[in-house]
Amino acid sequence: MEQAVNAAINLDTVRAPQAARLVTGHLDALAPAVSSLRGSAGTLARWGTVLAQKLAAGQRLLVAGNGGSAAEAQHLTAELVGRFDGERGAYSAISLHAETSAFSAISNDYGYDQSFARQVRAHGREGDVLLLLSTSGRSPNLLQAAQAARQAGLATWALVGQGPTRLSDLCDESVEIQGPSANVQECHLVAIHAICRVFDAAIAAHEREASKGAWQ
Repeated sequence: MEQAVNAAINLDTVRAPQAARLVTGHLDALAPAVSSLRGSAGTLARWGTVLAQKLAAGQRLLVAGNGGSAAEAQHLTAELVGRFDGERGAYSAISLHAETSAFSAISNDYGYDQSFARQVRAHGREGDVLLLLSTSGRSPNLLQAAQAARQAGLATWALVGQGPTRLSDLCDESVEIQGPSANVQECHLVAIHAICRVFDAAIAAHEREASKGAWQ
């Protein structure tokens, strides 16, 4: 056993330069993905402002994704229900995969393709927003969710990878990021934080104008 451990340590030592190149290569690939995201700054700014208007008026954000994108969806809803940078009120945002009993029951009874769509029909109201995250833009359960949301009168937005994607086609608006899947997912988190930054600024402006009875 000791010999095997020593062999593994020696192998790791030999491969250290290669490992470092893998890290720098990953970071190098991130730069063009971030540059691609920068081209959608106007869209992200509009999403943040629209969300502030809608959620301040009592409407709701629904968010969905699979795997790592599910984690990012839950990250966003945590920022809105909790807080991002500064103190503010709580706003309604639901990450659809996080309702695990409903998610698994729907998947079992109706098929995984309906895991989000049925929840959209249950929770979504006309004027709400559905945000879908997918690096591929072709996950069947997200495509079904987009269709259900449009039928229910929700605004539909997508954060995806390299376009064109079927999910982008089904949504009202999308942000497409050019790059490898892992870097796209990292940029989705950057996009989420950018949306939250605009959301907080718009909410602060709304609170300043509230005494005048007007939304600015």
